[in-house]
Amino acid sequence: MPTKKEDMYGDHISHQFNDDLSQLKSDFLDMGGLVEQQTIDAVNALIDGDSDAADEIRARDKVVDRMEMTLDEEATRLIARRQPAARDLRFVISVIKMVSDLERVGDEAKKIAKFALTLAEEGQAPRGYVEVRHIGNHVTTMLHDALDAFSRLDAHQALKIMREDKRVDEEYQAATRTLLTFMMEDTRNISRCMSVLWVLRALERVGDHACNIAENVIYMVEGEDVRHTPVEEAEKVVGR
Repeated sequence: MPTKKEDMYGDHISHQFNDDLSQLKSDFLDMGGLVEQQTIDAVNALIDGDSDAADEIRARDKVVDRMEMTLDEEATRLIARRQPAARDLRFVISVIKMVSDLERVGDEAKKIAKFALTLAEEGQAPRGYVEVRHIGNHVTTMLHDALDAFSRLDAHQALKIMREDKRVDEEYQAATRTLLTFMMEDTRNISRCMSVLWVLRALERVGDHACNIAENVIYMVEGEDVRHTPVEEAEKVVGR
């Protein structure tokens, strides 16, 4: 049985309106699943030195771009035809914003694939892969959980993702310090280590975009904008 909040966007007299909202939600989750897999595959391509996989990831980015354009058109058409108000308007506007975040996650996956190709040609960097794997697992889990929170309209799970973003920032800073120290001790590997640093930066940005999606879920459910808000304040909104 769906909860009240899971069903809050599917209780209109117009069956077509319900179908339109359901389709928008489904298409968004399809795009989310694709960019999540893109990020996982990009990290694996880097660690495995798999240039063929990296090439495929870069080619699939065009699919992500097309999905972004389709979802934008779908949302714009829904607004024009249905003129949604209140909670429905929050839903559609939030989807438009979150689609932009997903497209940027796809861009970050494409960047990682680019550096995977570079390192496959130059030879693997001597350090940084453990950190890439760890942070990569962390941010892809955040992204997965953010999409799940959207699917179930779960503000409490979204709040957990906001808390995780701080941990990712700390992990990224620690990994960067470790790699910079190694580079200063052995300057022969600066070029390859810099590639790993850029990969770590891309992964940290994936975490930021997952957090943005979580913030929009809270806005959809609670009706309050928690962007640029300390987690403690967001906790008050969700905990009411």
